[in-house]
Amino acid sequence: MAELKIICEYPDSLKQFIEEALSQRIASLKDGIRRTEERINEFEGKYQMSTEEFLFQYENDQIQETLEIDEWIGESLMLKGLQKDLDTLRGIEFVN
Repeated sequence: MAELKIICEYPDSLKQFIEEALSQRIASLKDGIRRTEERINEFEGKYQMSTEEFLFQYENDQIQETLEIDEWIGESLMLKGLQKDLDTLRGIEFVN
């Protein structure tokens, strides 16, 4: 695990600032994940298949490409990216 050291005249204030910024970003990511999952659930309900099954069929040329299909793919990629970012931020810990 990488470690980052910041030298500052007011370390407690900086730590609080960074923790608050991380907390806000985490809340934003969670909200983005929730909205993205809602959109994916709409696609899954409409097409009566999971995103995993959809992607499998799409990758095997079993689904005709449309704008809506592109949106579903985009939402699934967006969800993966948001989850990765959230996992990264959750892995941050402060050491003294």
